[in-house]
Amino acid sequence: MSDPHPPHPIVLLDGTCAFCDRTVRLLTRLDRRETLRYAPLQSEAGRFLLERFSVPDAIDSIVLIHEDHAQVESNAAIAIARLLGFPWSLAVATRIVPRPIRDACYRFIARHRYKVFGRVEQCSLPTEAQRRLVVETREAAMGLIGSDGGGKRTQ
Repeated sequence: MSDPHPPHPIVLLDGTCAFCDRTVRLLTRLDRRETLRYAPLQSEAGRFLLERFSVPDAIDSIVLIHEDHAQVESNAAIAIARLLGFPWSLAVATRIVPRPIRDACYRFIARHRYKVFGRVEQCSLPTEAQRRLVVETREAAMGLIGSDGGGKRTQ
């Protein structure tokens, strides 16, 4: 019997956002075990995963696909930090802040990210090793979530 959970959590980000691009580059440096995989929201894989996990297409958030669930906004950011291990996993302490407040802060940054950081044409992962962490096709995404990965959206 196969493991129902993807071996690699998938982080979906805005592929044209310079802040998101920098976030991916930072995460690839911090993720020493290369646990995380990445897909632009606008990619074939991104669109497939949004649909599979019932996340609205118009989402203006980072999305984490992990253990048959999709997490968005501050919950996704905290879960990603947890997956990076110590000391980043200490970010789970921010859950003491009520979610509406955390998400309001997240949405404020998301709304202003283009004004502050600008746009990019595409994700600019500099090395081949980093580029192989990007999931681009529906088939590659299916391979990571499993053929029966139904998926639930969590808040």
